[in-house]
Amino acid sequence: MRVGVFTALLANLSLDQVIEKLKGLGICTVELGTGNYPGGPHCSLSMLENKAAIKEFKQKLDDNGITISALSCHGEPLHPNPAIAKANQEVARKTVLLAEKLGVPVVVEFSGCPGESDKAKYPNWVTAAWPPHFPQILAWQWEKKVAPYWVKRGKFAADHGVKIGIEMHPGYVVYNPETMLKLRAIAGPSVGCNFDPSHLFWQGIDPIAAVRILGDAIVHVHAKDAQMYSVNLPMAGVLDTKSYTEERVRSWMFRTCGYGHDAGWWREFISTLRMYGYDYVLSVEHEDSLMSAEEGLTKAVRFLNEIVIKDKPGVAFWA
Repeated sequence: MRVGVFTALLANLSLDQVIEKLKGLGICTVELGTGNYPGGPHCSLSMLENKAAIKEFKQKLDDNGITISALSCHGEPLHPNPAIAKANQEVARKTVLLAEKLGVPVVVEFSGCPGESDKAKYPNWVTAAWPPHFPQILAWQWEKKVAPYWVKRGKFAADHGVKIGIEMHPGYVVYNPETMLKLRAIAGPSVGCNFDPSHLFWQGIDPIAAVRILGDAIVHVHAKDAQMYSVNLPMAGVLDTKSYTEERVRSWMFRTCGYGHDAGWWREFISTLRMYGYDYVLSVEHEDSLMSAEEGLTKAVRFLNEIVIKDKPGVAFWA
């Protein structure tokens, strides 16, 4: 297992500057955005039309000993506005094609969320079983929108030798292990999970228990922490819609690794990932509003490098 970095947190730097900074931290693995959320300043989809550009890009990374763990195109592929959905789907389609050409095994995405009908203007994230129209909406979404799109998407990814890593994120139809496994059962084994523990903490889901549930469905991991604030929970509960910058009054916040949960928790998380067959990358993602990207990145990398399990088991056992 190794530590990598989702370079969206360094969007203000050029690719050359990113490489220089990460090499200084001992990081040789990157996750690169290609569009949608949060954009793709370090990896352009225009390379698909230019073989020379792809060759040059690969050479730059190879010369610096850099590998790519995933290409990311988090977006809104099921948005009820057809123009938004089409644009996001096209970025996702091209990202799989670019991943194939670059030899990148994983593309990270959101599942998306439809509206309540074909006449909707905005997504409708159903979070309750009552009144009766809520489960009716949910059933319609999965049958008419989610399944048709993701069956085709799963096949497309499989045809191009790429795994899709769905980030379980509230606001979209896949936001917890149950919905993740539901989508995987529909779309096939080429659709798995980009596991980000920060989105589970505040839902009251133990990420370590979730690793045991998801098992080999996990194809990529984001290293990001979260902190709950019991003093504010009685007011807003966990479905807190206040701005992330209103730290004093929010029920929870995203934090740099080690600032929401200690090294003991992260050791157990990493060990459980290894136990269930994940031996790939912990990709640092920074969304801690109390720290600069520079500080958050540096602290997360140093923290994780102290506890990550880097070597494969080599212990002999005798009966």
